[in-house]
Amino acid sequence: MIKLVFIYKEGKFNDNSYLIDGYLFGAPRSLSLYVVENNGVRILIDTSTPEMVERIINKLKEFNIYPIHKIFLTHAHWDHTAGVSKLKALMKDVDIEVLASENAVEELLNPKSMNDVFEVSVNPLDDVIPLKDHDIIDLNGLKLEVVNFFGHTMDSIALLDKKNRNIFTGDAIIDKPGYTYIQPTFMPPEFNEAELLKTFQKLRDMKDQLDSITLAHYGVWTGEDFEKILDEMEEFHFKTKDLIIQGFQNNLSTREIALKYIETFMPNSKILEYNALDSFEMNIRWLIEGLKLSGYI
Repeated sequence: MIKLVFIYKEGKFNDNSYLIDGYLFGAPRSLSLYVVENNGVRILIDTSTPEMVERIINKLKEFNIYPIHKIFLTHAHWDHTAGVSKLKALMKDVDIEVLASENAVEELLNPKSMNDVFEVSVNPLDDVIPLKDHDIIDLNGLKLEVVNFFGHTMDSIALLDKKNRNIFTGDAIIDKPGYTYIQPTFMPPEFNEAELLKTFQKLRDMKDQLDSITLAHYGVWTGEDFEKILDEMEEFHFKTKDLIIQGFQNNLSTREIALKYIETFMPNSKILEYNALDSFEMNIRWLIEGLKLSGYI
């Protein structure tokens, strides 16, 4: 019988990969960063925000995977990219390569639309190496394949590790930092549902190559947990989308929509108990904005 396994603790979780908690907004288990290492070469997947960079560096040293040589950005959203400049500044003795989708290069260089939508201030990134679908990143013999996973954004890319039967998906599929919290992917500014459905199918088609999926928000899902994500991701997308659209069209406030969402999809969450409703309501506002910008409401 396949075991249910959700890996959320920091540290090594397969022969070549490590999980580091990115502490988005200072909250644990809100953003996963990953490092893949092989024969002395290391790639960091996403960066969190500048406030977390010193913690990230301390963790790299704790796990004996310092320094890193490459940064792979799953997409251009600020919570995945904002720490790049500070990481490079604090690791000046290493010429760190920054890699992202060819579709992300312009957004990273001119992040105004991202800054406006999320009300943040992310510095421009130049010297980004563009990646295409099926490009290979070679870590001294460990080959990682780039896979376009568009939909959440039109620059979302995954990284397939065939050796370890794992895929790093960023935000492209679902947000699920535990058994009692789950959130869809239709964020602004360029959510595309048709492409998201293609991505869902692409992941299902890859199932026989995989034993685990690593999510940016949050952790490593294996076994029956991984299969459950594959089985439910499409239905969950439509159900959450319909609930939010209905609430908006019925003139519910974002707080009311947030409470309805929790009641429907996360009845066992601790959001209300931990006074985290304000933070979750902010996510609902972003989901609504994603649906607005893509023409659904």
